[in-house]
Amino acid sequence: MRRFLQELKEFPKKGDWILLILCLVISGFGLVAIASATSADKFGGNGLRYIIIQLAATLMGVAAYVTMSSIDTETFSEHRNTMVVFNTLLLLMLIPFGTDNNTGNRSWLDIPLIPFMIQPAEICKITYVLIMASVMNSYQNRISHPRSIFHMAFHLVLLVGLNMVLSKDAGVSLIFVFIFIGMAFTGGVSLLWFGLAASAIVVAAPILWQFLGTHQKNRIMILFDPTIDPLGINERYHTKINLMSLTGGGMSGQGLFNGNRTQSGSLFAQHTDYIFSSMGEEMGFIGCVLIMAMEFAIIVRCIWVGTRCQDYMRRLVCFGAASAMIFQVMINVGMCIGVMPVIGLTLPLISYGGSSVVTIYAMLGLVSGAHARPQSQSHERYIQPYR
Repeated sequence: MRRFLQELKEFPKKGDWILLILCLVISGFGLVAIASATSADKFGGNGLRYIIIQLAATLMGVAAYVTMSSIDTETFSEHRNTMVVFNTLLLLMLIPFGTDNNTGNRSWLDIPLIPFMIQPAEICKITYVLIMASVMNSYQNRISHPRSIFHMAFHLVLLVGLNMVLSKDAGVSLIFVFIFIGMAFTGGVSLLWFGLAASAIVVAAPILWQFLGTHQKNRIMILFDPTIDPLGINERYHTKINLMSLTGGGMSGQGLFNGNRTQSGSLFAQHTDYIFSSMGEEMGFIGCVLIMAMEFAIIVRCIWVGTRCQDYMRRLVCFGAASAMIFQVMINVGMCIGVMPVIGLTLPLISYGGSSVVTIYAMLGLVSGAHARPQSQSHERYIQPYR
């Protein structure tokens, strides 16, 4: 605790202010986007409520950023098993308290006496990055050994399996997979393992395909088969409307609070999953480029901090955070332009969603901690035993 308080006091000097400022800028942009998207009549004049909640989540996110930045990464590593148990229990809470929040996926916790809902898988993203970094750090001199690979794969299968069984949320589950791939690749795992994994996926795909629902299959197949819903009244409906909105703004857009489909409420989830289409309509191509540039700047900053870290585990944490951001931006924008299946992921720090905002700030706080302490400081406390 004394160490944490000392680091907390030194945050103004050692924390990554560039990353924090980038996050605050894009959060401010997101608040404007949400204000415009929720001004439509279908929100019943409750737009201010969404803004207040998003602003409160941003303030909580900043607090989480500072807190996570002030905790030594090795402190988390020493409690790896505790984090595994925490993830498991958190996801198991979906059994008594899970709700779909009108999304079709039972991904939220609606706990009595708590005035807001929590998406546990979002929290698990943070702990999963730390668990992966800790496991890989313990095997860093033999990272491609089968024991190392199976140990890493165990944590992935456990988390993805629990989340898919309990929530059916394929979108967040795929984030864990992409974090695994990003950290394994940058951590030096042999390309042979990636080839074996790709082969296993090809073999298993026909079997796994049978377990998908009809609507899930169609969401994937419409990317390749134009004969599925050619009129755009079923599976292609949301993609068609969102693409029309995205391209309807031209170069400079129709103006905030003036988008035809946004203000008429024609867009589905226009303040969450499809806010990029809403902004394309109202702010045009220039606004979309600005959004992408801000998201890209955060990702580049994470990678830059990681490359400057002398410690293997801290470097992996930075690359894990960057991997999560890359995947989420890629899928969200891809959904809006019709080149990715619709799996329901928010655009980081732009879309409305308290759990997403707070956890992204907390995850990036780990990057700030790596910036403040780029090498191991375990010798300042004690000599760590061999793990």
